[in-house]
Amino acid sequence: RRGQSLQQAVKHIPADRLMVETDAPYLLPRDLVPKPKDRRNEPMYLPHICEALARYRDESVEDVAVSVTQASKKFFSLPD
Repeated sequence: RRGQSLQQAVKHIPADRLMVETDAPYLLPRDLVPKPKDRRNEPMYLPHICEALARYRDESVEDVAVSVTQASKKFFSLPD
């Protein structure tokens, strides 16, 4: 299925290089339940993406959320 190689590779990406995105509005996560009626992907589904990353990386959701937030802040030169 789509993304299996990425699911296996994501555990090898350094935490300080990992960011999340939504592919909005086109690619709705296949395992999102319930699916929105309009089938539109939205940024509000980022926690779902973070949960999937945590599962594939064998880490807690909280640790992944902190890592991706810090990586994004550094990448975009945002204040802490």
